[in-house]
Amino acid sequence: MTHNGVLVAGHTVNSGGSDGAGHGECALMVSRTPRSFEVAFADLYRLAYRVAYRILGDRSDAEDVAQEALARATIRWAKLHDRPEGWVSRVASNLAVDRYRRRRREPTIPTGPLGIVDERSVERSDLVTALRRLPRRQREVVVLRYLADLSEADVADALGCSVGSVKTHASRGLAALRREFGRPETNGDDVRAS
Repeated sequence: MTHNGVLVAGHTVNSGGSDGAGHGECALMVSRTPRSFEVAFADLYRLAYRVAYRILGDRSDAEDVAQEALARATIRWAKLHDRPEGWVSRVASNLAVDRYRRRRREPTIPTGPLGIVDERSVERSDLVTALRRLPRRQREVVVLRYLADLSEADVADALGCSVGSVKTHASRGLAALRREFGRPETNGDDVRAS
């Protein structure tokens, strides 16, 4: 049955709030997915997947993270629908970092052919560690700008700050990452999101 755009399944509720048998109401309410979310889904999924894959280096894990990030976005869509990219990117990066840390603690049992190794696993581990050391705002800007490939204007919009603030946090975050990795300071012209 539908009520004001909401699909309602379960018992019929009477004015007393019980089903007549003395039991509490057990109605299940499932709302329809907003059309704006359906339209944005593919782009948001690709964004969440890209962020997660760059951190995890595993397609299956990145898919799981992207799905979880979009499931969480669905719940909060009423607040996110104007500018969801930043929020989805942050959630995907947080979920990916958490998954990466859990995966590193678990003992690994080879399941595929021996000799196949993720060539970038050490780099990913170092990146996750370095990102976690950055102050929150610098980490958010670096993730959105360089892992999610958002423009400075889009990052500013997503975080609710000025483009100048994004530039400052990006510069400081990248400088901290360069120090962490023992790389020389640059003027920022050589930074490429790939």
